[in-house]
Amino acid sequence: MNFYLDKLAADIQKEIWSQFSDVFMDHAKNPRNIGRIENADGYGCVTGLCGDTIQIWLKVTDGKIGDIAFWTDGCGTTIAAGSMVTELARGRTLPEALQITPRDVLDALGGLPEDSVHCAFLAANTLHEAIKDYQKSAKAGHGEDTNQKTDHKES
Repeated sequence: MNFYLDKLAADIQKEIWSQFSDVFMDHAKNPRNIGRIENADGYGCVTGLCGDTIQIWLKVTDGKIGDIAFWTDGCGTTIAAGSMVTELARGRTLPEALQITPRDVLDALGGLPEDSVHCAFLAANTLHEAIKDYQKSAKAGHGEDTNQKTDHKES
């Protein structure tokens, strides 16, 4: 009986994961830039409608995103989206990184099933919050602890 249940479970998993691209699977299983940056220049934290939260920390060097990291309490799709948005943003100027859209994240991941598209929005929105946080701090002319900023919720 266990053999049949194991086979059924494996078949179901195969069917579920067949909806995702190889690029998605790679980022979900081997996320890039996961972690936290101490003394970050910018920090964003957004909780999506699904309840998943992404945090992004970034360091800016010569007007470009030099280092970037993320953390999430979310599912594999949120992990992949967070990983991809950090890869897309690294090395870009701040105006270029602010132009990264959920569509860019979706395209880079090879698409997502309809019920997972919100994860791309969550990742892009969190990146934008981290950049805006940096811009506010830079405009104010002081380096405050960006790891203690107010969190945001998606609407």
